[in-house]
Amino acid sequence: MNTYTNNSQMIIEELKNSLGKIDENQVMNLIEEMNKAEKIFFIGVGRVLTMLECMAKRLKHIGYDTYMVGQTTEPPITDKDLLIVGSGSGNTLIPKGIAFKAKEFNAKIAHIGAIEDNPLKEITDVFVRIPVKSKKNLPDQVNSNQPMTSLFEQSLLLLGDTITLMILDMKNEPINESMWSNHANLE
Repeated sequence: MNTYTNNSQMIIEELKNSLGKIDENQVMNLIEEMNKAEKIFFIGVGRVLTMLECMAKRLKHIGYDTYMVGQTTEPPITDKDLLIVGSGSGNTLIPKGIAFKAKEFNAKIAHIGAIEDNPLKEITDVFVRIPVKSKKNLPDQVNSNQPMTSLFEQSLLLLGDTITLMILDMKNEPINESMWSNHANLE
């Protein structure tokens, strides 16, 4: 019988494997584009959207101007901005359509996904691969015993937190030093 301990340890091992296989150069390229952008927009659907909301919020805490596509107060995207697309396959209908629309405004496109050869490839400026199980069954993927695409979503969340720590390290800024000044206070 699977116990809490067995399942939690399995999840931790899968995450350790997936995060360990992400190419740090790809992550550094993403951070470079984030640092050049005036505004950073995020698009995804389902659980991926939720993970991107967490990433956008954390980046807001450290001073980035972040927006979720579709939020009521979303400003226009321009050629000075970055759209971060979360989609394992790169073929998810709404994120794919939004990415192509953003490219019409000459925005930079960053795609975080599981499959490098995907429909967004032609417009992507930066790609970060989370090498987890996908529809293509790639030889270097991290397989998962979890339901559906849970490992991709969990890895995406932790990638966002890892990026935040990397940026704070680059700025030589103590964790939490300035973050509270950007934290919501109507709670």
